[in-house]
Amino acid sequence: MWIKRFYEREGNFLKDKKVNLIYGPRRVGKTELIKLLLQSTDKKVFIGEGDDIQLRKILSSNDKNKILTVFQDYDIIFIDEAQRIKDIAWGLKILVDNLPQTKIIASGSSSFLLQTQIGEPLTGRNITNLLFPISILELKQEIGGMSIIQNLENYLIYGMYPDVLTQTNSKEKKSYLIELRNSYLLKDILELENIRNSDVMFNLLKLIAFRIGNEVSLSELGNSLGVAKQTVARYLDLLEKSFIIKKTGGFSRNLRKEIIKSNRYYFFDNGIRNALINNFNDIDNRNDIGMLWENFVIMERLKKQEYHKIFCNNYFWRTYDQKEVDFVEERDGRLFGYEFKWSNKKNKIQQEWLRTYENASFEIINKDNFLSFIS
Repeated sequence: MWIKRFYEREGNFLKDKKVNLIYGPRRVGKTELIKLLLQSTDKKVFIGEGDDIQLRKILSSNDKNKILTVFQDYDIIFIDEAQRIKDIAWGLKILVDNLPQTKIIASGSSSFLLQTQIGEPLTGRNITNLLFPISILELKQEIGGMSIIQNLENYLIYGMYPDVLTQTNSKEKKSYLIELRNSYLLKDILELENIRNSDVMFNLLKLIAFRIGNEVSLSELGNSLGVAKQTVARYLDLLEKSFIIKKTGGFSRNLRKEIIKSNRYYFFDNGIRNALINNFNDIDNRNDIGMLWENFVIMERLKKQEYHKIFCNNYFWRTYDQKEVDFVEERDGRLFGYEFKWSNKKNKIQQEWLRTYENASFEIINKDNFLSFIS
């Protein structure tokens, strides 16, 4: 079963006279998406893998004549796992500058390497598109809102990876997520950053998994792991750039009472988070439903922001006397505060937030109204 992606519905998201970069977590369907889009074309297409020795040799050569001789007859060029090719940006620059009628596409799973290589050579020459695991706004188009509500608990436990959603039972979903955790989750970091001890990285992720919705102290994490806080900061940065976790910082315009120095971290996918702590229990048999709900809704909101190009800054808000708002969007000159509650019972409005920022809004997102917020 193929769940139609947002970019498929957009149709013309691949631009001419630009390098189209498709990046995102492993196993979310980047390669499948592009190959599917190219199936229906009658144009001359080249599809290459970044692991191909000959392709790597040609594109990393910086030899304009060699590159153009090989590629000048193609209408569309697709390079998958492009980050594996040394100096790929210079090869792509030669292509886009000299073959203006050719559509050029490159995909990669590690933005921290791909974007580092892209840098200056492709300034003004590239369009980036981030592909997440399946979003609720995509899934709703396929199965409808009622089915989303009926399957909501499954999404909270097993997440939104394409291959998870298409598995027929919970045993298969668990097996897939454990395989993803063990075989692919840290592959790019361990290979490309020459990190030999994956145990520290996995243990850091487990600690983060139990701190969703709470500020993270680098010193406390370092003490727990037996490493320096600078190492923790570096690992967290790598984990974010490889699409495993996402950071939000504290919002403040009143430095004396508001917390801004700490960060909160969320997982790109609930299923990965639960696989890390080996907990796939039903909702009724777990004590972290609040964390699961907050992580799920925030990530689905970030997908909506990306796909619908909602340009904003994202924060949390908390004061030293424990007043807080889970999620703050700063957009169009206004502040929008959101609190995430799994329970549908009536919850108090955060009056301190509204008093502090008179033009701000506040909304509680629960099971009754979440669909409009994320789809």
